[in-house]
Amino acid sequence: MKKIAIVTDSNSGITQKEGKAMGVHVLPMPFYIDGDIYYEDITLSQEQFYQKLLEDADISTSQPSPGEVIDLWDKLLEEYEQVVHIPMSSGLSASCETAMALAQDYEGRVQVVNNQRISVTQKQSVMDALALAQQGKDALRIREILEQEKMESSIYITLETLKYLKKGGRITPAAAAIGAVLKLKPVLQIQGEKLDAYAKCRSKKQARKTMLEAMKKDMQTRFSTYVQDGSFALMLAYAGNEEEAQDWKKEVEECFPGYPLIVDPLSLSVACHIGHGALALAGAKLVDCRERLEC
Repeated sequence: MKKIAIVTDSNSGITQKEGKAMGVHVLPMPFYIDGDIYYEDITLSQEQFYQKLLEDADISTSQPSPGEVIDLWDKLLEEYEQVVHIPMSSGLSASCETAMALAQDYEGRVQVVNNQRISVTQKQSVMDALALAQQGKDALRIREILEQEKMESSIYITLETLKYLKKGGRITPAAAAIGAVLKLKPVLQIQGEKLDAYAKCRSKKQARKTMLEAMKKDMQTRFSTYVQDGSFALMLAYAGNEEEAQDWKKEVEECFPGYPLIVDPLSLSVACHIGHGALALAGAKLVDCRERLEC
């Protein structure tokens, strides 16, 4: 019997195809679009999602049903000794708390990691879990290590429009109207538990510069030890604007030479609330840089 199965959800940005190649089991996140249910990367592609978003469809996020989670765990435990389940941040969805409650019935064989990650940083946690499993760590120890370092990541995101923040009630209609007139491009941040405002910029160019400066500051202060010992990674994400993301990658490479950059689509659960055209810059401590790069 194999020892450890690694499970995550599609908020990590890991596709079903990529998950199979990595040896990771990916739960597709459900979305309701105009009352119909879709599953990310199963019956809902990135292109379809953004088309619906641009058409002003009524889109809301949900979480995998308890039955879907239990069915997957039960199936995996027929082949594996233990399961490590890495859902999106508990500060952004109830799916983590649901999984933690369900895991109580598995007598320690299922360990749910509450390490406050989403999108590219969540994907990095999955890769770290794979490396730890390869090193012989059991499920409990993997969870403990990932949770010990749960705040050792940072994400900055700039938006193309304030429309979706207004729609989701994160800013008032008046603030959105003023922002539209002034053509403001906000920079948001995710420092673990939730999506917060970071800065207001007058252009996308300025917003990109602000994100670079914010990450540079993080790397010189809270992440300086990890930068010095080579256990820090940078990641980029985008929301339907792949061509712009490649230009963004060049800008980040010039600012941070020598860093191998992961570039992935932004989690649709985040994109649903911020809209098409967003760009993100993320950084996170690696459990083991050498092991991770081999993954």
